[in-house]
Amino acid sequence: MRLKKYIGAGVFSCAFLLFVLGDVLALPEASAPQRIVSLVPNITEELYLLGAQDRIVGVTIYCQRPPEAQDKERVGAVVEVNVEKILSLQPDLVIASPLTDHKQIQKLRDLDIRVEIFQPPQDFEGLCAGFLDLARLVGREQEAGAIITRATEALDSIKGKVNGLSRPRVFVQIGARPLVAAGGDSFIDDFVNCAGGVNIAREVKTSTYSCEEVVRRNPDIILIAQMGLAGEGERGQWVQYTTIRAVQTGQIYVVDPYRFCSPTPLSFVDQVKELVRLFHGAE
Repeated sequence: MRLKKYIGAGVFSCAFLLFVLGDVLALPEASAPQRIVSLVPNITEELYLLGAQDRIVGVTIYCQRPPEAQDKERVGAVVEVNVEKILSLQPDLVIASPLTDHKQIQKLRDLDIRVEIFQPPQDFEGLCAGFLDLARLVGREQEAGAIITRATEALDSIKGKVNGLSRPRVFVQIGARPLVAAGGDSFIDDFVNCAGGVNIAREVKTSTYSCEEVVRRNPDIILIAQMGLAGEGERGQWVQYTTIRAVQTGQIYVVDPYRFCSPTPLSFVDQVKELVRLFHGAE
């Protein structure tokens, strides 16, 4: 089945097409997994988007969206999970991330539990590719196609509106002590680019960064992906660097790390809209 049925000819690259049409085959819904444990927050939210929420029997403590997901059985965190708890739920599929403890994954597989590992995306295209893979896995490919079409058209509209506007230079902090910057290998870089900004750390991989380098590069805007008191505390730390333009203009913003760091195709678009408002003062 041609991908352009869903997203229009020419939207994604040939590399993306080959990735999506890889070795994950579509399953009829009746034969698809019926008892799923999700160890990945955005996968949990995507299962709800696909209408497969009734098949979720277990999630992590970090699966916060939608709010209904918090009522599901908790089986641990993203990295460390309770294997015995998972087994008690009798899943026919466990969806994990590369961060999940490999020994625990192997233990589940040794007990004949199917475990699929979903790699984190590096951009919007990769996010949609993973979403289609998940949809095939649970027999909801048609629903995924409609969602991707909606998200792609909305994102194209946003990019058209910001095209030609001045592009603020942005630093995105996703960790503190040590300071961690979102680099060009992260979909966060794509967030910034789609919203009409320039990620000052895009030439490096997501990793530790120095405050001195931020001062040297002098961003117009600083984004902090931490919530509550932690985020406000980090904002206060930056105020002492009075030569940074973002400090001088008060453009230091704390963003929701759940929405910013684990998007679905639809929430990716919503987050880009929010960044457009912050970057350009417009919707």
